[in-house]
Amino acid sequence: MKYQPYLIQLSSLEKVFLDEEITNKIELEGATALKGERLSYQVLYRLKNSKCTVPVSVLCDPRIRVILRRTDNVPVVIPALQTLRDEWLLRDRPGLYPDVLTPIDGTIDVTMECAHSLYVTCEIPEDLPAGEYPIDLSFTFGDTTHVKTFKIKVLNAVLPPQEVSFTQWFHPDCIANYYGYEMYSEPHWAMLDKFMKAAKRAGLTMLLTPVFTLPLDTAKGAERPTHQLLDITLKRGKYKFGFKRLKRWLDLCRKNGIYQFEISHFFTQWGTARAPKVVAKVDGKETRIFGWETDVFAGEYEAFLAALIPELTAFLKKEGVWDECVFHVSDEPHYPAHYEIYKWEYTMLSRYLPKEKIMDAMSSTVYAENGLATRPTVLTPEVEKFQNAGFSNIWMYTCCVPANEGYANRFIAMPSGRTRMTGLQLYQYDIHGFLHWGFNYYYTELARKQINPFMVTDAGDSFPAGDSFTVYPGEDGPLESLRAVSFFEGLQDHRACRLLESLTNRGSVLCLLEQCGMEDMNHFPRTNDGVLAIRQRINEEIEKALA
Repeated sequence: MKYQPYLIQLSSLEKVFLDEEITNKIELEGATALKGERLSYQVLYRLKNSKCTVPVSVLCDPRIRVILRRTDNVPVVIPALQTLRDEWLLRDRPGLYPDVLTPIDGTIDVTMECAHSLYVTCEIPEDLPAGEYPIDLSFTFGDTTHVKTFKIKVLNAVLPPQEVSFTQWFHPDCIANYYGYEMYSEPHWAMLDKFMKAAKRAGLTMLLTPVFTLPLDTAKGAERPTHQLLDITLKRGKYKFGFKRLKRWLDLCRKNGIYQFEISHFFTQWGTARAPKVVAKVDGKETRIFGWETDVFAGEYEAFLAALIPELTAFLKKEGVWDECVFHVSDEPHYPAHYEIYKWEYTMLSRYLPKEKIMDAMSSTVYAENGLATRPTVLTPEVEKFQNAGFSNIWMYTCCVPANEGYANRFIAMPSGRTRMTGLQLYQYDIHGFLHWGFNYYYTELARKQINPFMVTDAGDSFPAGDSFTVYPGEDGPLESLRAVSFFEGLQDHRACRLLESLTNRGSVLCLLEQCGMEDMNHFPRTNDGVLAIRQRINEEIEKALA
């Protein structure tokens, strides 16, 4: 049978829908990259009036590792919250959207009349000589082979290490739940290892560490499965702490290249004056000793923290990670509703911890202005407000907002360029770190039910699709999403900016970004080509500076 396939190379930022109009696509023939960079692109494929299984092979310099994955679709019910939508979504209606990157076994199934894409990732070693390297992909349709060539021009400079910190909240109970493992059993630890490796690959430098069961996104009065790393014994009114599981967690993180740690929150979310779920062996029986019922003002919980924190501090110092640890009070305290409660909690904790080690997500400058935040983590739209108020040591975060007014975020319905832009903005505003709440949150809102993230992408009709996770739980381990890869490409753009700054100066780089249309947090190039053009300009200036 003679097949007439349609094949065209596109950038990594395109999202190819099943009903994609393919006649208006312009082929991408190549790109420039730095040594040590991970560069991706796609090949859109489609057949008319037929279907078949197509062998795919790659020919390139053996020093370049090439990973081939197909882009699979997932259902999207809520592209963005109804009151928080703008014109810069790809689509604003329910449907199937491309997002999951699934490894192929050497073949792709080409379905009739549907557009798909093969996602090609090229890992360029740091010691690869500068020059042009073709990537030849061969697609065999019946007795005919079609070859697509993509040319990578490698510049004579190494992409510097990532210096901006990045944490995306890691939920070990979701992994145990989905795969049916007993918490912290050997199969669970093995899967945690794979998810930590995926976290490092996504650019994470810091991991949320559940000293206690995470008091996050949990309905009041309910509780998530116990996943605290501390062993606690209470006998005759005295606490004894064991750190064996915590050490194994730290060792596994370090094995996977993650060396920064955020200790889980000491109080429940949104400024509520309640304790997290804490279990201990009391007279040999595992018992919940603190939780929603705890009145933290009564003194018993503070006495517990007064006993724990010095021992925890000593352990973290012994492990050599103290300098890279941060601690949380309560997530997203609102103002003025939670101000007095948060002030009391912060003041109490600062008796046992250095203030500079405490950080929380917040949107009001009042906390920082009153000495209750030395490292505020603020929503994207609040960055300029905090900087104008004189705060420089800030982090940035996104969640289900911002989703309108053109702000960058990483929902499934958003263009990939809008996701990638975050990395350049971190450079533009000299942000120290980035936080996001959902690396692998596989629950509905407030952890009421478990979900299958391949079928439910919006936490049960609660959040914009994709907000609660950026990796999928594949059969043998986590699968990356398009959003995870695009965000990582943004982090690489940040690193490229740092390289150019080292060759010129920061003012020159900021001027270049402004010339490319980056005005502020919600005014930047809206097209994927516009985002790619910024990176191309950065690479051109690096090449000039090297010459």
